[in-house]
Amino acid sequence: MRTVGLNLGLALLCLLRAEAENFGAAGLDKTKIAGKWHIIALASDSEGYLQKKDELKMAMASIAVLREGDLKVSFAIPTPEGCKKRESIYKETGVPGEYYSSEGGKKTARVVDTDGKTYAVIFVSRVKDGKTLHMLRLYSRTQQVSPKITALFKKLAREKSFTDEMITMLPSQEECSLDEA
Repeated sequence: MRTVGLNLGLALLCLLRAEAENFGAAGLDKTKIAGKWHIIALASDSEGYLQKKDELKMAMASIAVLREGDLKVSFAIPTPEGCKKRESIYKETGVPGEYYSSEGGKKTARVVDTDGKTYAVIFVSRVKDGKTLHMLRLYSRTQQVSPKITALFKKLAREKSFTDEMITMLPSQEECSLDEA
């Protein structure tokens, strides 16, 4: 029985690695995801997100690679109350393309797909108040992406069990950026 459990564990690890390789996240060159990004689409199963998704606008993120290999992610998020800024440090988990942060609840972020230049799709799981919430984000260097990348994002969202009602393309905005003081 112990051998079966070990074999299943090894098979799962191989599957996770193969999945990361299929999506271009294995061997990820972190310097390619560093820099400023627009968060132009979201998919989430969070009840709060679903209630307010029609009010959301495009957010901005900046990713910096720290000396230890960790990622510092800064966000500028437009809200009805104004531009909210926050910052988190994500540490490598040992799984290619996956990072962990304990700030604001336990969060795991995994790069699902990227071309390393123009877009990245990131899957985030967050445990807060005993509930696990999931979000898929489409990051772009510009405020627009090609229909091909939009279709890819929606396909990946459906593969992660998000319904069309959980997916939204965010309208652009100019009032909230990372450059503001």
